[in-house]
Amino acid sequence: MKIGTPKESFEGEARVAMTPESARLLRKLGYECAIQAGAGRAAGFPDAAYKAAGVEVIRSAAALWKASDVIAKVRPPSDLEAKRLHKGQLLISFFYPGQNEALLELCKSRSASVIAMDMVPRISRAQKMDALSSMANIAGYRAVIEAAENFGRFFTGQVTAAGKVPPATVLVVGAGVAGLAAIGTATSLGAITLAFDVRPEVAEQIESLGAEFVYLDFEDQQQDGAATGGYAAPSSPEFRAKQLEKFRELAPDVDIVITTALIPGRDAPKLWTRDMVKAMKPGSVIVDLAAERGGNCDLTVPDEKIVTDNDVTIVGYTDFPSRMATQSSMLYANNIRHMIEDLTPGKDGRIVQNMEDDVIRSATVTHDGKITFPPPPLKVQAIAAQKPKPQSRELTVEEVRAAEVAEFRKATRQQVGMLVIGGLLMLLIGMYAPASFMQHLIVFALSVFIGFQVIWNVSHALHTPLMAITNAISGIIILGAILQIGSGNWLVVILAAISVLIASINVVGGFLVTRRMLAMFQRS
Repeated sequence: MKIGTPKESFEGEARVAMTPESARLLRKLGYECAIQAGAGRAAGFPDAAYKAAGVEVIRSAAALWKASDVIAKVRPPSDLEAKRLHKGQLLISFFYPGQNEALLELCKSRSASVIAMDMVPRISRAQKMDALSSMANIAGYRAVIEAAENFGRFFTGQVTAAGKVPPATVLVVGAGVAGLAAIGTATSLGAITLAFDVRPEVAEQIESLGAEFVYLDFEDQQQDGAATGGYAAPSSPEFRAKQLEKFRELAPDVDIVITTALIPGRDAPKLWTRDMVKAMKPGSVIVDLAAERGGNCDLTVPDEKIVTDNDVTIVGYTDFPSRMATQSSMLYANNIRHMIEDLTPGKDGRIVQNMEDDVIRSATVTHDGKITFPPPPLKVQAIAAQKPKPQSRELTVEEVRAAEVAEFRKATRQQVGMLVIGGLLMLLIGMYAPASFMQHLIVFALSVFIGFQVIWNVSHALHTPLMAITNAISGIIILGAILQIGSGNWLVVILAAISVLIASINVVGGFLVTRRMLAMFQRS
């Protein structure tokens, strides 16, 4: 079977659904690959690179659609492209079936199968095919870069001979894939990053990226993201009122706002109102990643960048992934390739559309002349962040002191008990053992006791380097064992040789581990 990728017909779209690298991997699955001439040029992949990868370059779109068994593209097909579909052909692309009912009917009438990459469920097994997350990751990164281009200052704070430069304060609204990418990028650039999400369980993820989670004084529990396909659930009016109140409080202090709140198939919620924009400092920047669905900001104009009367720049571009076409194409082509790999269980270049498979069934919107959207509920629940562990109550000074005294008493009882038992045991053995044996036994017992006390009080983080050095020092065992090898008793010689071997392993291993531990603190 032949997989064909046409040039994107949507104006300004620079991405391509097949790269030379993904084509090589598809050919290993047994497929022939074809691409329309010039389809990858805007993404940095010339026709010559495709030819070198064994891909057939076809001049016209019509010829490519006719010759291909599988069509892989980025944007949903236009009406003209949908009419080029023929019976038994498979189309894999973004499709948004909930917003494109007429297009869905048209594809059904052509008896073609359609797999919508935007319908891939958010379950663990499908992560490699999750094109929405791939593109959201790029959009979040690019949003920070666009903000930096339009912001008149550094992100990071600096102290220079010319004066002190304060760091920028960035607020990211929404901590999905795009939001987390924006948080990571803004933090890495040195900005003070604040982040908000209606799901309090993502606070741990936000803080792990070096940002501060913005909490609301609101007691009602929000719905788990797993119940809504891994996305945030719509908020109650009471929660929304508290949310807007918090944003109004933050507006005068933040320099950059990046909004990412969007649930597929719904209009974007209005989270940054006109009065909040007015309260922001001159020179501030708002980047609205939800502009395609109306925007999270009241003043957002889709596909445009505007400057308000109080000199706040609002970026409403809807093509952030396309503005990084090379990277976007590489990730999206990998998502397509993984999807086709799942559709090819025999690795024989033949598509098998198993409608019993959760991922394939969820993503398939038309098949065998029927509309299969919406899909049935998943057997496996969608991925959602873990709920935070309940925080323990902070103890008072008196409670801490009482706990320390109780711990001390417990440790004292244990140590005194061990000493008493050990003393009684020594007395019992001394009644029957010779004096020379008792001398060695007492030295050994005291050594074990002191060593135990020393090791027990060492922090867990230092156990590895401590034991490594101890092993290295214990090479003294080798000397004792070598002296015994000259013994006339064959059993002593064998035991001495084994001791030399084991002690040598300890010495070498100890030094190797110590060296690795030290290397962790050295600049490479």
